[in-house]
Amino acid sequence: MAAHAGNWRTETGIPRVAMVQGKIPAAALAAVYEPMINLILTGSKTMTVGEKVFNYDPASYFVMSVDLPAVGEVHPAVTGEPYLAVSLTIDPQRVATLLEGLSPSMMNNRPEGGFSVASVTPELLDAWVRMLRLMKTPDDIPALAPVYEREILYHVLKGPHGWMLRDIASPGTMLARISNAIQWLRHNFAEEFVVESLAGREAMSVSAFHRHFKAVTAMSPLQYQKRVRLLHARTMLLGRQQSVTYVAQEVGYRSVPQFNRDYARVFGLPPLKDVAQLRKVMNVRESH
Repeated sequence: MAAHAGNWRTETGIPRVAMVQGKIPAAALAAVYEPMINLILTGSKTMTVGEKVFNYDPASYFVMSVDLPAVGEVHPAVTGEPYLAVSLTIDPQRVATLLEGLSPSMMNNRPEGGFSVASVTPELLDAWVRMLRLMKTPDDIPALAPVYEREILYHVLKGPHGWMLRDIASPGTMLARISNAIQWLRHNFAEEFVVESLAGREAMSVSAFHRHFKAVTAMSPLQYQKRVRLLHARTMLLGRQQSVTYVAQEVGYRSVPQFNRDYARVFGLPPLKDVAQLRKVMNVRESH
């Protein structure tokens, strides 16, 4: 059902559900990922979040509960089938509505983190199959997609990482407060900020804010901001004919040499060489 996806985010016609297939360009795999539930159908994927590396395959799915800068790498199956995956973008309001009817006994422990991998269950896979079948009967989407989305969310909530969904949909939890700080950083990444001020916005001490932020994102607030800046810079350099100096200043760097060093440390090459290589790969792909 998902086999006609392209090697980019391919919309299915079902709200919040997308799919992707094949070898994905490196520039697309280094990005700020939005909160989602992602299920691999064939192949495997490696995700690097901060200094943590996660691997998952068709026996597992991942939950990302906050916006996270990450680097991904996809691999075909050992039998040769291309990487193929589907995803559901998480809507906290829909999770909150679902939580209203659930028993408190479903609440389990809350380890900290904004990203984790879990084993797929037959029930979760069955709900995904029924959701994807709607691509063949689009007239049924308005009536049935919300039902299947609710079922997918329910099975994830019952799973080992359901606490992530519960916490992002519950105002006042530690994860929700860190998520608020992340949203501020995402929208104000080019601005200088004081950690004390950001911690104060969420009524947290600086030490507690640092500790919980790193537990969720695997990065400090300053490292998170830097990674978001560099990802935006890469996108700008790829899409526009702008100088490195201009782009560095646009994303908030005062020192261009520092920008070049940070960029090379994250992406492996200085800005101009990295962009030239990415454009070459993209041109080869488009010619095929």
